[in-house]
Amino acid sequence: QVQLVESGGGLVQPGGSLRLSCAASGSIFAINAMGWYRQAPGKQRELVAAITSGGSANYADSVKGRFTISRDNAKNTVYLQMNSLKPEDTAVYYCNADVPRPSPPVVVTTRYWGQGTQVTVSS
Repeated sequence: QVQLVESGGGLVQPGGSLRLSCAASGSIFAINAMGWYRQAPGKQRELVAAITSGGSANYADSVKGRFTISRDNAKNTVYLQMNSLKPEDTAVYYCNADVPRPSPPVVVTTRYWGQGTQVTVSS
């Protein structure tokens, strides 16, 4: 099994910054893509940012230029640096990790999710 533990959420004023972390542990041979989603009250969960094992990243249009995703493969950890935060960024943020596992003759990839961390942007 694989566990993802998030940290770094909290309350911040508009224009402020937060850094989220998500550490994966357990039966891990490798991790493919990792990412961050968020879900605001009454809305569907949406992709915020994702990053491949090689470091290629993509972002939702709403966060481009303000958020930066990164990862430390040695620590199986993904980060989300959030700057210039806006009230509309308020949501529960979830990390995920795509973990492959050999199951001859194929490789089975499972997406694991963290428990979520609350980010509130308010004055």
